Amino acid sequence: MARILITSGPTRQYIDPVRFLSNASSGRMGAALATAALRAGHEVLIVSGPVEIAYPREACVVPVMTTAEMLAEAERLFPTCDGVIGVAAPCDYRPCEVSPHKLSKTGKRLVLSFVETPDIIATLGLSKRPDQWVVGFALETDDPRLRAVRKMNAKNCDMLVLNGPSVINSPVAEVEILRRPDVTVAKLCGSKRVLGRKIFQIIEKTLILPTP
Repeated sequence: MARILITSGPTRQYIDPVRFLSNASSGRMGAALATAALRAGHEVLIVSGPVEIAYPREACVVPVMTTAEMLAEAERLFPTCDGVIGVAAPCDYRPCEVSPHKLSKTGKRLVLSFVETPDIIATLGLSKRPDQWVVGFALETDDPRLRAVRKMNAKNCDMLVLNGPSVINSPVAEVEILRRPDVTVAKLCGSKRVLGRKIFQIIEKTLILPTP
């Protein structure tokens, strides 16, 4: 059976000791995929940002806070895994400077500068061994399929799951599963629990236990 790494949930990028940038990712899809993989007999490692949901007890969960921390743990664990499912929603930007003290109101505009954070799935995809596989997730609003296909190939993903902003912090979702270079494998909709099972079944059949 496979040893599978899953990145899940949001990350946080602090502006000062009490304020941060993040998003509404709930970790539900990561939990659903982990549950499906465990029930199929695989080993699961989860690198997760802060979430309120509970992951399966059988999974090994590594909690992180920032995008850099998630990347560091993913890079540490990925060489020991057969593949990775990148369902996390890490922050794409971080403040150039983090105030050591709580920022107080001054009556003036507060101007912040940001820099991009590293792309976790691209880093793993471009460094994977020939015997490893990478599945990415993409949330797009404009020209979604075109942008998703570009991301899949640029990040060296074997498959990519495309969804929209309505999926964030929602119990249900609608997704399109793509395979390189530009093939639609399936279009699915339903609860994240059901989708997690169906998506993993496709991953397992296509990448983990492919038929000759």
